[in-house]
Amino acid sequence: MTGLELCRTFWEEVGRPAFQAECPEALERGTFGLVGEGSECFGCDDEVSRDHDWGPGFCLWLTDGDMAAFGDRAGQVYQSLPREFRGFRRLRQTGESARRVGVMTVGSFYGRYLGRETPPATVADWRRMPANGLAVVTNGALFWERNGEFAAFRAALLAYYPEDLRRKKLARQCALAAQQGQYNFARCRLHGEPVSALIALSQFIQNAQQIAYLLGRRYAPYYKWSQRLLPSLPGPGPAMAPLLTALAEDPRANQTSLIEKVCALIADELRRQGLSATRDTFLLSHAMEIQNSITDESLKRLHLMAE
Repeated sequence: MTGLELCRTFWEEVGRPAFQAECPEALERGTFGLVGEGSECFGCDDEVSRDHDWGPGFCLWLTDGDMAAFGDRAGQVYQSLPREFRGFRRLRQTGESARRVGVMTVGSFYGRYLGRETPPATVADWRRMPANGLAVVTNGALFWERNGEFAAFRAALLAYYPEDLRRKKLARQCALAAQQGQYNFARCRLHGEPVSALIALSQFIQNAQQIAYLLGRRYAPYYKWSQRLLPSLPGPGPAMAPLLTALAEDPRANQTSLIEKVCALIADELRRQGLSATRDTFLLSHAMEIQNSITDESLKRLHLMAE
């Protein structure tokens, strides 16, 4: 059983009956689910994940008004739930773990990860929010939805970046990937600089992953889960995943050839989405074309490698 399945079952068999009996207002006005930082929220948990911050639990999101009206009682109900379920201990309620599950307001949840408590309204608002934070607040699953404020915020984020901002991010990542993988990696090796070559290769892999997420219109999680989730993306992610793994695992492989294969997949998808028409695989050429297609002048004027 995955962590998300465990938490959903805990909610259905233990949580929902308890709230129905002790705090029915929460069922009438709240949203229950599991969304957040844990590997189980991304569907990336395994037996290794169970050594910390893993176990049955769920979130209840309330508006500020509802938190004032019955939040304390809802919190008491949550704290009264069994400490063990299906042989697994509940998530610890201390330190950072205490903020991952339990009763919280919509604003405090989104504010913690995005730095704002209301949905983004402008391109400037979107630019201030970290991509990994966006991944955190849009993952997981909702078990019971009655909070319109939470639903509206989540829907606004799942609609993804404004197109001009997506293009700006793509232009930047393509330029960086070209610099790191198609230019500096080989030159560092020719200079006899293996450490610099390894850094260039690592940065190329990271930026190639970021491009795959942008092309698939998904928010990239932080590096620990980026590769794990790559095969689930729309677009070139599934085909790129084994190539990036080969780049990382086998130093004897023809890494320059693998880099070019990754870039060819990216270039094909850029053309398929109408983001560029350049026929070669040098990603810097695509980056400049994408940047030139941006209509928002404030974004278009930025340096190619700025975001």
